[in-house]
Amino acid sequence: MKPRIFKLGLALPAMLLLTAALLTGCGDAMVFDPKGPIAAQQKDLIYISMLLCVVILVPVLALTAYIVVRYRDRKDSDAPYEPTWSHNTKLEIVWWAIPIIIIAILAVVTVRYTHALEPSKPIVSEKEELVIQVTSLDWKWLFQYPEQDIATVNYLYIPEDVPVRFELTSDAPMNSFWIPQLGGQIYTMSGMAMTLYLQADEPGVYYGSGANFSGEHFADMTFFATAVPQDEFDAWVEQVKSTSEPLTVEGYDELRQPGTSHVQQFAGIPEGLFYDIVTRYVVDGQNPHAGHGASAPEAEEASDSADAAEHGHDESHAAH
Repeated sequence: MKPRIFKLGLALPAMLLLTAALLTGCGDAMVFDPKGPIAAQQKDLIYISMLLCVVILVPVLALTAYIVVRYRDRKDSDAPYEPTWSHNTKLEIVWWAIPIIIIAILAVVTVRYTHALEPSKPIVSEKEELVIQVTSLDWKWLFQYPEQDIATVNYLYIPEDVPVRFELTSDAPMNSFWIPQLGGQIYTMSGMAMTLYLQADEPGVYYGSGANFSGEHFADMTFFATAVPQDEFDAWVEQVKSTSEPLTVEGYDELRQPGTSHVQQFAGIPEGLFYDIVTRYVVDGQNPHAGHGASAPEAEEASDSADAAEHGHDESHAAH
């Protein structure tokens, strides 16, 4: 019995040491190395949640080891036999009150951060935001810069310390856009235009990917977001315009076909291409869903047309 008791006594320290060892490796995880204000707040939320979980986990593990050792069956035990015991008010208060308090704290913190980190909420900055229109394809990413009239495939260039307004949709199966060091993921869906604000606080090259299974080559849907000073970003825009061919409608139709792609760049984009993609699946005058405040003039026009048609139908129905 003694060797078994000795092993049980070592169980708790071993589990705690293993947990500590695993947590020390979190420093290499990208989500724990934020490079922007959104990712920094999300890291804080993760740490708070982890701390509250540890407050529960450590006592539970300690009590488990203690109960197993203290109340094991022994031949020489003189503990009273109480088969009808079923309630202890103090213990009931402890094991109900502590979880309720922790859950309440976690709920308050989560609600606060959820509102603060609403994806479509603009980032407060003195600098003008940059708009990038993102389209997930099979199996590649198309990034359009409507204000600069350029586009890239499978790589991003952004100015540091400038809010970036990502408008996102899909012309393929649903996917999820994610740059871990800048912020959390957001889904891209056909017929919808979502909005996500991110910002890079310092120059760097940040890994990005599709975080949703989308078929055979989903693992190839990766890209790098390069944050550079504003003057370098402006020089890059001019370089793209002077060394690349424009993206045509025919070129996009070819690009959207299933298959992987190497890095590409285009010196021009068809007018309204992003909104054509969003409204591609409009049927019978029904407007597409525009989510989280995405700006979509064509989508709004489609919505107005649909409302007008519905109003006319109602009047006609009333006349009959």
